Amino acid sequence: MKNYILNNSTKIPSIGFGTWQIAEGENAYNAVKTAISKGYTHIDTAAVYGNERSIGKAIKDSGIPREKLFVTTKLWNDMRGEENAKKAFKISLEKLGLEYVDLYLLHWPANETQFPENWKEINAASWKALEELYNEGKIKAIGVSNFMVNHLEALLKTAIVIPAVNQIEFHPGFTQPEVVSICKANNILVQAWSPLGSGRILQNNIVIDIAKKYNVTVGQVCIQFALQQGILPLPKSENPSNIENNLNIVFELSTEEIEQLTNLQDSGFSGLNPSEIAF
Repeated sequence: MKNYILNNSTKIPSIGFGTWQIAEGENAYNAVKTAISKGYTHIDTAAVYGNERSIGKAIKDSGIPREKLFVTTKLWNDMRGEENAKKAFKISLEKLGLEYVDLYLLHWPANETQFPENWKEINAASWKALEELYNEGKIKAIGVSNFMVNHLEALLKTAIVIPAVNQIEFHPGFTQPEVVSICKANNILVQAWSPLGSGRILQNNIVIDIAKKYNVTVGQVCIQFALQQGILPLPKSENPSNIENNLNIVFELSTEEIEQLTNLQDSGFSGLNPSEIAF
């Protein structure tokens, strides 16, 4: 497994195993246990996914030393603010059964639509809690998720610790170039959630033709699309064969193919705009 190096010198495996929409209990446990057995060392979850307990148990039962694994979880929106964020982190840590997490993210920004008068202050207060937990050694790196350009610009004005990561929706046909650009300018690693475009891209003829050319799966094409642009994909699957395939990428897309995939018309966009969400 190759690594990216975060802006605080922490190593992060270049492909992570996503667990969004994998149900708590047997499903999450088996998926993560399978992923680790196939070679994943980077597991991504969140408080709102509701599967932290099962993921923690799978990590424990894997037999892999804790220091060999990279575990991410996230602060949910109903626990924003300095004190609430600290409480939420403690709950996540207990559910995971871990003494620390490698990466902790603000899951969504408080936005200008829902909080027109004080969204900047809310994000700054939540971030202050993450900075304190980071300085206490309970988190190896801290970052954000779904932060658009204006959210990042505002946070960077008050942050003492620069976010190490911004996890955003990124896949063929939906690449958010303005957000990627500001992240790269500030040495913030971009992670791609839904790198397969919520699955709809898998039926796209352009992606299918490229996959046939290299004798790979369409999922592997989407994952390589992110990797070749210096972006860390977080593919999710409960199928053991797909779990394994998504980790094993041994081909390279041409510049023309990257352009084709960037300009896909059927992008598989989730429809979630971080500046407009009300949850």
